[in-house]
Amino acid sequence: MTTTVGTTFDSPLGELVLVGEDTGDGCTLSSLSMPGGRNTPAIRPGLRRDPAPFAEIARQLEAYFAGELDRFDVAFTVRGTDFQQRVWRAVDDIPYGTTTTYGALAARLGLARDRIQALGAAVGANPLLLVRPCHRVIGADGSMRGYAGGVERKVQLLTHEGALPPALL
Repeated sequence: MTTTVGTTFDSPLGELVLVGEDTGDGCTLSSLSMPGGRNTPAIRPGLRRDPAPFAEIARQLEAYFAGELDRFDVAFTVRGTDFQQRVWRAVDDIPYGTTTTYGALAARLGLARDRIQALGAAVGANPLLLVRPCHRVIGADGSMRGYAGGVERKVQLLTHEGALPPALL
């Protein structure tokens, strides 16, 4: 039996909200977000608040922010349309310390230029900030396009990873 659980995690970006399914052997992450950001689920009164099932995820977040981890290895719930999942798999493959553009991501997926807006919407609907590195997708001109946690946090993450485009250094 699984139980929906939630907790918060203090990070250099501020508080992170983690929601997942406790299987008794750990947690399957369904959302990692930032308070006030797009797609942030509320930790509702009926939701069991418990940091214990998130111990491994918390350990990996601490290692990431300490500069000791460049790729997350956590179980997560796959939700979203087929198109979103296809985009998210491509985002998962963007290496630490690099960025790509929406246009380059579209080309990699074989999408026509008129589908870039749909691709941007799929990137923006990512429920797993940090774990799925949507912060590594930037505008063609090097600009910081929207980020569910706020553009300033996107800049913080890219700075942490040493991936800011030269125009922003």
